[in-house]
Amino acid sequence: MPRWRALPEELDPQVREFAEQLRRLVERSGLGIAAVADRTGYSKTSWERYLNGRLLPPRGAAEALAEVTGTDVGHLGTLWELAERAWSRSELRHDVTMEAIRVAEAKAALGEFGPPPEKAERTRKPARAGAVAAPSSAPTALRDDEAEPPAPPMPDSGLPRDPGARDVREKAIPVRKPKAPKDPKAPKSPKAPASARRNTVLFAVGAVGALLVVAAGVLLLGTGSDDGQVAPGAIATPSAGSPSSMPDGVKCTGAACAGKDPETMGCGGAHATTAGSATVGASYLEVRYSKACGTAWARITQAAPGDTLRISGTGSRAVTESGRVDKGADGHTRMIPVADSRQASACAALVSGRKGCTTPRPPQERTPEG
Repeated sequence: MPRWRALPEELDPQVREFAEQLRRLVERSGLGIAAVADRTGYSKTSWERYLNGRLLPPRGAAEALAEVTGTDVGHLGTLWELAERAWSRSELRHDVTMEAIRVAEAKAALGEFGPPPEKAERTRKPARAGAVAAPSSAPTALRDDEAEPPAPPMPDSGLPRDPGARDVREKAIPVRKPKAPKDPKAPKSPKAPASARRNTVLFAVGAVGALLVVAAGVLLLGTGSDDGQVAPGAIATPSAGSPSSMPDGVKCTGAACAGKDPETMGCGGAHATTAGSATVGASYLEVRYSKACGTAWARITQAAPGDTLRISGTGSRAVTESGRVDKGADGHTRMIPVADSRQASACAALVSGRKGCTTPRPPQERTPEG
């Protein structure tokens, strides 16, 4: 019987329950971890991670263990789905925490450069009494209807002064000559009575309200035919959506997500489901579909460096995105826009020479995950 390590304390209760269930299945079967790895097609190192709670096994690994130990695949699959949702929530909280840490570090690093120039200028000591301030290089312009008040006379310092010397303040701030005062006897232009202005405003408001009613009627009744068919030449595409209609954390929808990473744009996690899957060798291939973003992408787990995968759409304007596992055992492609989950399929080519493509799942079997 294997000697188990203590599960991590921060493990989600549902993930902990699933890991303990896997341990019980292995104990009842009387198999060692090496024997489980040989019979299921997953490495011994991977099973050690699964059974110690460090990594959630893919659905294919859980189903393979159920077949080896004679357990009902459907019941174990239900527990796996609950653990997968809990694992995705934990990853989402971890991503948010790491992003907050990075923002705090960036703010702290920027704060090391000292206060802005305006604050540094305020901290300087005031000038000594009697010092003359230098004139500004960009004097404040005055409006035509403003006149600068006459400068007060310079205080007499008791020293002889040239009668023709000009006040230095005239050089610092340009002085404009005040305009001639208006003749109070000049006739004023007649103003419209208050009642006439009020009537004009009411008329304008009424006209705008009538236009809004007409526009609402046109939108409700519609201008197209009643058979519900799309006009000739029109192509149905997923709407991009406005930022206000997108769920929290989602940064794009539809064509705006094409070629972008699903995790970076917030389309994974609770916003994604598995629309199709396949087991290629020891790897598990999935089509991940996000209804909130209107996109799909391919994901592979238990892969090897050098394995490639591809997500393809259907239709006249279908696009394709490819990916490659450079390091580690997992990888995914960038997103393609799709109208629904049935418009995408994923294929993988392993370095071992095996190839395979996904098959679509019924809607009731699609599972959310990051």
